[in-house]
Amino acid sequence: MIEKFCHECGTKLTKKELENEGIVPFCPKCEAFRFPMYNVAVSMIVINKQTNKILLIKQYGKDYYVLVAGYVNRTEQLEHAVAREIKEETGMTVSSIKFNRTQFYEPSDVLMCNFTAFVENDVEFCPNGEIDAYRWFTYDEVRKNIRQNSLAAYFLNAYLDGWQNAIGR
Repeated sequence: MIEKFCHECGTKLTKKELENEGIVPFCPKCEAFRFPMYNVAVSMIVINKQTNKILLIKQYGKDYYVLVAGYVNRTEQLEHAVAREIKEETGMTVSSIKFNRTQFYEPSDVLMCNFTAFVENDVEFCPNGEIDAYRWFTYDEVRKNIRQNSLAAYFLNAYLDGWQNAIGR
């Protein structure tokens, strides 16, 4: 999504050539180029190391399962956001984190960064008010239960396909 107005002064942006960048939105009042702005979020494939199961959650009155996810705060490292969001939403402490991939989600102007986050067990599990329901799924069950044709399913399936290729399934 291209910004239409300057985020500093509110003036309508024009388009102007910028060397090595091409056509970029430009504020004639501030005399500054204004690159598109968007939000950054993290989504996590949460794996219980003790049971080798994956956590899916339902939120906001929706009747489908998705991955735990949340926005990254300004100046926050992605890995910190992963651990923070899991702690806030589930009460669990992350023991290790692995980056998977990213995908821009145009409907909400969000760069979604996906990780696998491992927890030792679910002893600390205490969902907050953002979680309506949850369930731990086996690797075989989880594909069938995540919201189909969603960004969460894309991340999960890519992770599982890599896992299955690694063990020769």
